Amino acid sequence: MAFFLAPRLKINIMTEQFSFFQPTHVLSVSQVNSYLRQLLESDEILQDIWVEGEISNFARPASGHLYFTLKDSQSAIRCVMWRNAADRLNFNPRDGLAIQAHGSMSVYEVSGQVQLYIDTLKPAGEGALYQEFLRLKAKLEAEGLFDEERKQPTPELPRVIGIITSPTGAALQDMLNTLRRRYPIAEVVIAPTQVQGIDAPPGIIAAFQRLIAEVHPDVILIGRGGGSIEDLWAFNDEMVVRAVAESPIPVISGVGHETDSTLTDFAADLRAPTPTAAAEVAAPDRAELIAIVMEAANQHTSIITERLSDLKYDQSQMFNQLARLSPSHQIDTYRQRLDEVSARLLRAADTQMKRKNLQLENLQQSLRSLSPKAVLQRGYAIVTRQSDGSIIKTAVEVSPQDIVDIQLSQGMLAAQILQSKQEKDHDGQN
Repeated sequence: MAFFLAPRLKINIMTEQFSFFQPTHVLSVSQVNSYLRQLLESDEILQDIWVEGEISNFARPASGHLYFTLKDSQSAIRCVMWRNAADRLNFNPRDGLAIQAHGSMSVYEVSGQVQLYIDTLKPAGEGALYQEFLRLKAKLEAEGLFDEERKQPTPELPRVIGIITSPTGAALQDMLNTLRRRYPIAEVVIAPTQVQGIDAPPGIIAAFQRLIAEVHPDVILIGRGGGSIEDLWAFNDEMVVRAVAESPIPVISGVGHETDSTLTDFAADLRAPTPTAAAEVAAPDRAELIAIVMEAANQHTSIITERLSDLKYDQSQMFNQLARLSPSHQIDTYRQRLDEVSARLLRAADTQMKRKNLQLENLQQSLRSLSPKAVLQRGYAIVTRQSDGSIIKTAVEVSPQDIVDIQLSQGMLAAQILQSKQEKDHDGQN
């Protein structure tokens, strides 16, 4: 993995920023991951970095984001590219492709995973393993190892089924569960071997030799679960591919997931997308076999069964005709119409009620605007004589020393007249 760095800059990090990180404190996992994220994101070099490597474990879920591993011969790093950046790519990333990626380093705090968050991606050529895959594929294809004429038909009712895979992998259990469910009468012989790593190819070849020499099964299944191109490389080994192609017993390959492809798949007599699918095509479904036996056993009753079926069909047609003529159909129609009319009446009543409520609110607003209290709210007051409660409208109606009540918008005041002043009329008279 090659790094392209800008000139080294001196970066100072204030210790107060991470004051929670004290030697005497016991930190939570979240605090440690948060601290690591801050350290990475405060490094200017790691926030503007180009990295070159080979794509592995590529995944593009429905969200459109890209997740993969960028690796070289010694190391690997997890990478993420968000959809808005991935949509701008003018090529399709895939496993085995050498690329140059630009982005920033950070920590995915949920899992503590250090990741390269990529904003720019460009191809740098095919990866070394993928180039070797294409070279070997072309060589073996030219020799005719993948020709359809070489492929043997697989047996319809195998008595003995051989399996070459890891004894501890999930693929073995998947194949056994499938065979147990579909074809439990078959005898299954397992030739355990490593399916990954440097010791895998000779182990796979030895498993072939043991099965052919000692068991001679009717069909051989070879497979393992999915993985990167490195994980599946044992099934691209030239000697393994030749052993598969030269097997005198039909071979079904079920290596990896549906999108994985190995040279063993091309050399096998039949290729299945997964180990489970390999077991499915190797053995018939007992339900189908039972159906065939039952059909043969009941063949002499087929005419009666067909006649009964015709009669049942005629009866069903008559029942349907009666149902259409039944008064209950009309009743159901009237019920629906009643529901529709009821709904319209309720909507009309609701509309009329809303109209009346609006009119009532308008009348209430008019009454409120004409209320004396509304006048008081604007700063006016009502003055009454305390002795008899009569309303005083002019100054001439009171004399000094008279006691009056003053009604305000909130509360009432009692006052004594000190002086009475009269406004002059239009002629200047008092």
